[in-house]
Amino acid sequence: MAPLTGAPDRRALIRQYAADRMLPFLLTPPFNPLHAAASLESQATKYSMTYANSSPKNIPNRWIICLLGIALQICLGTAYAWSYFQKPLGDAFGWSNSMTAWAFSLAICFLGIAAAWGGTKLASVGPTKLSMSGGVLFGLGYLLGALALSMKSPAMLFIGYGVIGGCGLGLCYVTPVATVAKWFPDKKGLSTGLVIMGFGLGALAMSKLFAPLLYDYFKSGVELIYVTADGKAALQNPEALQAILTKLFAALGVIFLILTVPLGWFLRNPPEGYVPAGWKPASSHADPKALAITRLRAADCILSGRFLLMWLVFFCNITAGIAIIGFQSPLFQDLWRKLDSSLDIKTLAAYGATLIAVTSLFNGIGRFFWGWISDKIGRTRTFSIMLGSQILVFAVLAHTASPLLFAALFCYILLCYGGGFGTMPSYILDVFGAKLMPVVYGMILTAWSAGGIVGPQMLGFITDKWPKDASYYSFLAGTAFVSIGFLATFLLSNERFEKR
Repeated sequence: MAPLTGAPDRRALIRQYAADRMLPFLLTPPFNPLHAAASLESQATKYSMTYANSSPKNIPNRWIICLLGIALQICLGTAYAWSYFQKPLGDAFGWSNSMTAWAFSLAICFLGIAAAWGGTKLASVGPTKLSMSGGVLFGLGYLLGALALSMKSPAMLFIGYGVIGGCGLGLCYVTPVATVAKWFPDKKGLSTGLVIMGFGLGALAMSKLFAPLLYDYFKSGVELIYVTADGKAALQNPEALQAILTKLFAALGVIFLILTVPLGWFLRNPPEGYVPAGWKPASSHADPKALAITRLRAADCILSGRFLLMWLVFFCNITAGIAIIGFQSPLFQDLWRKLDSSLDIKTLAAYGATLIAVTSLFNGIGRFFWGWISDKIGRTRTFSIMLGSQILVFAVLAHTASPLLFAALFCYILLCYGGGFGTMPSYILDVFGAKLMPVVYGMILTAWSAGGIVGPQMLGFITDKWPKDASYYSFLAGTAFVSIGFLATFLLSNERFEKR
């Protein structure tokens, strides 16, 4: 179909409709001239209205679609503030670090699985239905999480928040990324980086807006009693904190149902043949590789060595980053406690929440920043720089005792962690083409699923096994993962994929 350049005049529409639809009718007896004229006028009017609805005047502003995608991603990205709940849940219910982390691990795991499935269904179902369904499941996950906390059931929390909420995350996550990419064929790295940036900023919204306000509201008039013994603070009235957290999860469920479902309703694809003003797409006839890529099947891409290497690089960057995302607040609080034992629980919690907020900014900025950089220097070089620089950062973190340096290095890791998500969509577009982008991108998000299990569970095990040296061993493990990913980048290229 030719690019949309404006609607033809009414006479041309009547002639076109007559040739396409009415001529066979006119030649078929019996024929009523009055009926034919009325039918011709009526149907041409409908034909004109249909065309007008997809004319440039009625096409929504693509930047509005982008902003709606960012807003939806901010809601979803609140899941990255899990470390805000990690310690309170352990104090309230007596769960170990690794057990509590399973809720977050499962949410990320099923995010990737649902995104992979959603990518295959996006073309047939459409972005509106898929994102609205995801919003319902995401809000329901928090409501079921509240039910689980009221029952004191970690299994129910894993199913509700982890599995069901995680599926909602996945269906919502893949939709705005793939949809906005179709609206911005001329600014692939910038547009997808902006949308994915929203997910990174979600932790800021949760740690400094939603969670603190709701927590203070439900805690009003309730005193939590802590007693310090052997350097550790133990909660003496856990049932009070249990009630607060239960109400908090229920309120979050209602809030996200109200926000995500309407946002999903506004997401839609551009009309067929849409081309941004002033942009001329490259001719596939001039590039044999571009023509060949249109004949690829999804299986050809997903089973290729190139895809597997991209998956490995993505997995290593994710695992190293997501491990510390789920535990950054407790690790930061422990560092401050060692530096100043006089700090109380409330002050330490405030320090942890501030770190979550600041690092979430870098997580969000990194998705935009590295996506933009990758447009300039190439995708593989961008991944090499991100992973290679993190080797030094993780090594320094393993030996630092300064909270300020600790926070600064965390910010850089989150900058690179977000950068992987900001760069990968454009990388897939470049290598495998726009036609298969939703399917291939959905499948590569299974690296997020795997990283969501391996990273937090690895850190939870280390924290439970070696509590005094948890930071040291955790950062050494992070160094190992980014080193593997860095080496793998040298086997990749930016060239279009060709089936051999």
